[in-house]
Amino acid sequence: MDGLTHPRDLEAWDRWHHGHQPLARRLRRTVSVLRDIARPDGRAGEVVVTRGGPTTRLVVLLESRSPTSVLALLAPLRDLASLEGVVVVSPVPVRDLLPPWVWQESRFLSHDAVPRLVREGEVALSTGHFLPLGRLGREAVADPERFVTVQHGLMTPHSPPLAEGTTLLAWTDADGAFWRSGRDDVRTTVVGSQLLWDAAAPPPATVDPDARPVFLGQLHGSELPTAQLAGAAESFCRAEGAAYRPHPVETDRRSRATHARWEAEGISIDRSRTPLRELGAPVVSVFSTGVLEAAAAGLPAWVHCPDPPAWLEEFWDRYGLARWGGPATPSPERPRKEPSHTVASVLQGMMTR
Repeated sequence: MDGLTHPRDLEAWDRWHHGHQPLARRLRRTVSVLRDIARPDGRAGEVVVTRGGPTTRLVVLLESRSPTSVLALLAPLRDLASLEGVVVVSPVPVRDLLPPWVWQESRFLSHDAVPRLVREGEVALSTGHFLPLGRLGREAVADPERFVTVQHGLMTPHSPPLAEGTTLLAWTDADGAFWRSGRDDVRTTVVGSQLLWDAAAPPPATVDPDARPVFLGQLHGSELPTAQLAGAAESFCRAEGAAYRPHPVETDRRSRATHARWEAEGISIDRSRTPLRELGAPVVSVFSTGVLEAAAAGLPAWVHCPDPPAWLEEFWDRYGLARWGGPATPSPERPRKEPSHTVASVLQGMMTR
């Protein structure tokens, strides 16, 4: 496997993604949408627009406050020559995450605000067009190259396709080639990963020689069957005396029941949310970005999954992820320039043409 399962067809990817979500999660999403529509103020689909001035030059389409999205889209704002003309559109307030500036916050309906702001601006910055704000932004942009997609996680064959003609800011050459999947309509610049840059910030993590491994949970993942993800975690924790660290979104009834069963049967559940580098413990997972984060921080880190499919083994090899039982995953190569600086430089160049 050397590319995406759906390299161009977003609708096909949507159908696949929706079909691989647990039924309970699909029902919760439907209930959430219906509750939003039924709100007394009738403002379904409202977004927060945070402006750095009266003009619009750069529109940042931030779908959530997740750490990976914030690092990919908001960290570069620190390195722009000026924040005048920067507009951030998000589902919730984000002013606390932005660089110091005279920000003005207001609320609009997304289907009104996003197209209008993108048409007014010079560049739209996003993590892709597979989520609501990115999709609205891509539909409104006049020049496809001005819709900029920043990579914010590791790439599997089940990742969503790129928007036609988008400018891609990828972590590595390999990631750019994988995400393009043979397409020639996407211009790619390698910028590195701010997530991994921050993880590798000195001093390196202190490794506790007596700490037992921590297995990073991914029961929410749609790339593999939940039974396989749970089986890999459970068998490893039992065999190695490891603690299981649930992913933050493992809050659905099925995941909580699994955690409770494991705990009752003697598997330790780490709910501390302590940053990985502060745990000082070996880190293991099926294909979590946290394995590379841990390796960047100086912690021993591995991947593990009994009977992995071919695409997962290719994924491990592409990112240099070491299998459990051998030498640990080496720290990812660090670019000479901080990724947020590189992204800011690209955006600055596009805004001054």
